Amino acid sequence: MVKDLLGIVCSPRKFGNSELFIKELYRHLSGDWNLRLMRLPELDIRPCKACYACLFGEMRCRQDDDFSMALQALVECDAYVVAAPTYLLGPNASLKRFLDRGLAFYAHLDRLWGKPAVGVAIAGVEGMEGYTKLAVESFIRLTFGELRGTDAVYGALPGEIFLVGDGTVVAQRLAKALEEKREEVDPAIPHCPLCGGDTFRFLSGGRLKCMLCSSSGHYECSERGFEVHTLPGEHPLFLSYQDVERHARWLQGMKEKFLERRKELKAITQRYIQTGIWIRSKQKDEPES
Repeated sequence: MVKDLLGIVCSPRKFGNSELFIKELYRHLSGDWNLRLMRLPELDIRPCKACYACLFGEMRCRQDDDFSMALQALVECDAYVVAAPTYLLGPNASLKRFLDRGLAFYAHLDRLWGKPAVGVAIAGVEGMEGYTKLAVESFIRLTFGELRGTDAVYGALPGEIFLVGDGTVVAQRLAKALEEKREEVDPAIPHCPLCGGDTFRFLSGGRLKCMLCSSSGHYECSERGFEVHTLPGEHPLFLSYQDVERHARWLQGMKEKFLERRKELKAITQRYIQTGIWIRSKQKDEPES
């Protein structure tokens, strides 16, 4: 049976390293696969309007743009790979713009949950990927995929990741993880025991927070090495299928809570109506015809 691999390219550069990496990974798949590609920056995906319409009724976004098409491609694929270039120590904004519309994902939970996925962060200078890898991991987790592996590769010029970096090796490794099973966690690298994340915010008193799943906990140094211990919070977003369902119900319940406290909340917002001067687009200032 032929499977579909969706390559999500988060770079506007045609034949850039993001696109080439996905195609290289595809070449290392051993099974019978079709590769479908989606370049997020060239799609008309507008900012979320925070109207929450996608949480109710048909659970579809009301905006007439390319988001529904892109989401449908994600729903229909058998597995996906995300490649994002680093822009000023973070991922290209197209990745986050798509993710910001993510309340619409809940309508497709059954088809998105546990779908195999891998990702890569690409930076022009070694070690300068910033939080791009974390953002790619977050994208996969919040689209309810099974995160089977991520890495960072380096190269500024198109194709350079295969000349000076280990792009081919990483592509081969992630292709294997995509088809077989999640990569084994390196015991030498501290990981969140709940989600596998390896990026943390260190707090006072030996406390920390996982920056992938937002779970809090503590760390300790012992003869066994550096150890991380975390516990899920009140609103885990993707640690289990039940967590996702629970959070969706919580979001839907906010509508009724808002209606119950509408007058109280309005009284607060009214205090700030005359505060500040807005800088607006000239088009918005023009009267409607």
